[in-house]
Amino acid sequence: MAATTALEQADSSAGILGAVRASRVTADREEARILALAVDWAELHPDDELAVAELAAALRISTDAGRSLLDEAVELAHRLRRTWARVQAGDLPAWRARRVARSTLHLSRDGAVYVDRHVAPFAHRIGPAQLDRLIEEALVRFEPDVADQRRLAAADARHVAIHTEQVGYDGTVHVQGDLDLADALDLDAALSAGAARLADLGCTDSLDVRRAHALGELARGTDPSLDLPGSGRNVVLHVHVTPDAITDQPGTHLARVDNTRSFVDADQVRTWCGTPGTTITVRPVLDLAEHLSSSAYETPDRLAEQATHLDGTCVFPWCTRSARRADCDHVRPHAEGGSTCSCNIARLCRRHHRLKTHTGWTYTVLELGSYLWTSPHGLQLLRDREGTLDVTPSSGARTAEPGRHLLLVPET
Repeated sequence: MAATTALEQADSSAGILGAVRASRVTADREEARILALAVDWAELHPDDELAVAELAAALRISTDAGRSLLDEAVELAHRLRRTWARVQAGDLPAWRARRVARSTLHLSRDGAVYVDRHVAPFAHRIGPAQLDRLIEEALVRFEPDVADQRRLAAADARHVAIHTEQVGYDGTVHVQGDLDLADALDLDAALSAGAARLADLGCTDSLDVRRAHALGELARGTDPSLDLPGSGRNVVLHVHVTPDAITDQPGTHLARVDNTRSFVDADQVRTWCGTPGTTITVRPVLDLAEHLSSSAYETPDRLAEQATHLDGTCVFPWCTRSARRADCDHVRPHAEGGSTCSCNIARLCRRHHRLKTHTGWTYTVLELGSYLWTSPHGLQLLRDREGTLDVTPSSGARTAEPGRHLLLVPET
């Protein structure tokens, strides 16, 4: 491989840096080429939303990421032509140009051209704050009515996001939001008061930790300074605990929280369950190897739960949407004789369920949790719990990752 040869020749610090710079130039050139090819693809498939998924599959990215790349490439080529010219000349990294395009997608053509004229000469060093100000100026200049509507609708941007899908091993999650100032001041005062009461009760945690505890108490409707039952904790967690953690033996004490697709320390689960007022629901162990079946079209709850645990996410190539929120799909359609059973039910998010049902995308089950997809233009993609692997024969020989089962399907 060329990269390996370059590293072998880099026998000094200067040589390594030279190889890195050369690789960076090559990577930038190829990223620009991908954008140009995306524009060509869009011109071949105008107004064809279904073509996005196949382009994304060829790029080995999710459909959402493919949609973003395609939108930004077309925006650059047709409305941000000065910036696009710099990318194609190798004078501007594609990622910087895409950031500009992402910001102008919602502008009118005149607004986008205005931004392009002012940004293109400085796109290699413009920061997010400067770009945001220029976008806002273009909106006010060319779409004053839209700008006024956005101002009046600013209250709708208020939100609180709790990122339970990104829980850390320590059992914490990130919370962010935009609040009305009065609400924010009230919440801040309530957290400060709750933290102070916890300190009075003997809690020795830091102020920040006590404020976090106080927020949880507010959510449960409890007051740490009073003997009030509140509403208690009633959190549903789908947890898989290692045998060592259950028996409290030395070894790996991990718990997988299925509804957040993450791992936490088993002791953290004990802490959650041990909080006074917590309601705990225990459900039977689900045997993932058991073959479940039904004569009905509708997928029974137990079979659906099994598919959720087996698949983890939507099983379309590179999709990461949670299986728990996805549809149960008959891999071989029920109308064509496909049974409702463990070997024929897979989880697909709504978008990719429609894609499989109404377009030329097909897939087969290789084994439980492992699927081979074929795109309308013949791409072949192996999808399992470890990810997605491109096994298209015409793409050349490929090396499977350690522990992966590589299936090469001969061309017919």
